[in-house]
Amino acid sequence: MIDATEAPEIQVERQSKIIAALVRRATRQNEVGTTAYSAFQSAIELQAQVAAKTRDLERAATELESVRFERERTRRNLDEALSAMGDGLALFTDKRLDICNDLFQHLLGDVSDRVRPGLGLTEYFDLLAQSELVLSLDRKIQPADMTAPTLSVVIELTKDRWYRLNMERTSAGNRILLLTEITSIVRQNRVEKERLIDRQADYLQAVFENMTSGVCTFSPTGEVMMHNLQFRQLLGLPYTAVQKGMTLHRLLEFLTQRGLIADASLALVDKWQARLLRSGRFRRRVRSGTDKVFDLQANMLPDGGFLVELKDVTLEARATEMLENRVQERTAELTRTNLRLTEQYEEKARVEEELRLAKERAEAAVSSKTRFLAAASHDLLQPINAAKLLIATLQQNTAGSPHAAQTERLKGAFTSIEQLLHALLDISRLDSNDPDAVTPSILNLGNILQGVFEDQSPLADQKGVRLEMVPCRCYVRSDPVYLLRSIQNLVVNAIQYTDPGGKVLFGCRRRGDKVELQVWDTGIGIDEEDKSRIFEEFARAGNVPVGSGVGLGLSIVERTCRHLGHRLWMSSELGVGSVFCVEMDLVGDHIDDVEPVEAVRHASDLPLDHIALVVENDADVLFATTQTLQGWGASVLPAASTEEALSFVRDMGIPPDIMLVDFQLDNGDTGLRAIEAIRGLTGTNVPAIMITADRRESLLRAGQQMDFTVMTKPVQLSRLRPLIEWKVQAHASAVQPKVAHDTAGQGHTLG
Repeated sequence: MIDATEAPEIQVERQSKIIAALVRRATRQNEVGTTAYSAFQSAIELQAQVAAKTRDLERAATELESVRFERERTRRNLDEALSAMGDGLALFTDKRLDICNDLFQHLLGDVSDRVRPGLGLTEYFDLLAQSELVLSLDRKIQPADMTAPTLSVVIELTKDRWYRLNMERTSAGNRILLLTEITSIVRQNRVEKERLIDRQADYLQAVFENMTSGVCTFSPTGEVMMHNLQFRQLLGLPYTAVQKGMTLHRLLEFLTQRGLIADASLALVDKWQARLLRSGRFRRRVRSGTDKVFDLQANMLPDGGFLVELKDVTLEARATEMLENRVQERTAELTRTNLRLTEQYEEKARVEEELRLAKERAEAAVSSKTRFLAAASHDLLQPINAAKLLIATLQQNTAGSPHAAQTERLKGAFTSIEQLLHALLDISRLDSNDPDAVTPSILNLGNILQGVFEDQSPLADQKGVRLEMVPCRCYVRSDPVYLLRSIQNLVVNAIQYTDPGGKVLFGCRRRGDKVELQVWDTGIGIDEEDKSRIFEEFARAGNVPVGSGVGLGLSIVERTCRHLGHRLWMSSELGVGSVFCVEMDLVGDHIDDVEPVEAVRHASDLPLDHIALVVENDADVLFATTQTLQGWGASVLPAASTEEALSFVRDMGIPPDIMLVDFQLDNGDTGLRAIEAIRGLTGTNVPAIMITADRRESLLRAGQQMDFTVMTKPVQLSRLRPLIEWKVQAHASAVQPKVAHDTAGQGHTLG
């Protein structure tokens, strides 16, 4: 019934109520009881209870007194502690003043009687604002600041006193206000600030005095505030003329009287000030009466005054004037030069136009020459080809007769004509602008070397020179026609300029991913002064015999290597010999030969017992070819066109063993059409050889696709007959009957 945790006053009050209730109960029981014993017994019990309660009440009263004493002592200690503090302190419980020390209560004497317990927090800040002792606050206190966790305000009081008011919130939600005096700190800061300002003023004055330009400051009313020595020296003013209080107008009047500035400057001052007020700055270059030039710059100051800065730019202005004069003179000179250049340009344009027309005429001439040579090469090579064939037949017929020597000389003369014609045609093609002048492809260098060796062996034997070749199986990318021609020229030159009994050796050397074609000889050599021009056209060394050539072979080699990107060089010693080298890129050894060269090197001595179809539109070449083939023992069907060739095959009823066709026929007819038509008519892949003066790469590709061999005119008979024998034999081996058995056991002949 009694809670020990409640206050002693409440416990005593409840005990009194309990005792009174027990007394009333005992009284009622006495009235109701019927026996004296019951009443006595009740009285004893009641007395015991009253005694116990009385003891409890006395103990509680004692404890309550002890608590009151302790509380009073604690409060006295707290008051003493707060009074001993150097700062004002107050505790606001539930935003009401609970306790504070004397400093906090009596700091504001005019409102101190109202600072007592129970004062609201908002009311205290209102008193702070109403107090006459408070001069200012560094910030205005807002209602939201009452609920903020912290608050800090600087208070300025009368008699130059300063306090900082800090408000902190406790964990229980109460507010503690602390008033700390900061008068000494403020006064010290003020002294430091004044000292710093003085130092800054001295520093500013020192800067002013040491500036190279003249500086003067004016108040908002136009009075001189401060200036440096350079300002007076630039304007030539005495010290008394620029004293504090001197106005700008009076200063300008003084300068005008001294002749330092023009009278018109006075009228411009108002305009300058208006412009300065409008834009905040002003800059102008002025000339004084003493022929000095100043750069004047004015800037607004924060207090409404302005600062004027003068710089002596007389030398700069004079230099600028001199530069401007020089620029004008230079401009005039450049104008005159431009006129001359314009005239020269017009003259140059006229010359360039003439050169362009001349170039067009030259290119047209070169193009015409190229077209002429392209067209004439066929017509020029046709009679030479016919003549070579007829001379070969004539050699066979005159062998062992008195006319054999004349026939041999006739052959040599035609060989010289052929070589010279080939050289001229090659140089013409290589010097033309035709991008297809050379057509590189992947070649077996060994086959080309072997062909040159076989072709030039008779010439070496005739000269009495030992010709040797080192075989190789290298593959390079080059033009087949011009590479062959270049190697032939190098080997022929080596044989030609080597005395009988000498030696010529050619072959290849591998150098990493390169291969060097080398031609060595033990000939007469080349002098040092001739080495620099040996590759020029019509150039011949000074020690070569008369009638040994016209000097086009090495020129063709040089042009070929330049077009194909091959490196060419030579080394020679007079009287010892020479070596010519051509360096090319290796492309590998994996490409199969189109024709097995070994099979076509040598022809048998047996008659050529085959049916040969010859399609040639030139009557002389057709006759010479027919005579040559018939001399070898072949049966020849001479045709001038594809239609005539088809009529021969229809009349004969069987396909020919070999076809020899020209590429260019009459009326748009071609050798390609002839080969296709004959094979289509007979249903057989008749072996074919195309003999033509056309050296285009497209014709070689067509030969690979259609399975025919291309030989250039004039044809070399030493290679023609072995090639015919090999192609006929290869075709015969391919068409031998083969027997295959089907599911019924019957055999079939496969063509």
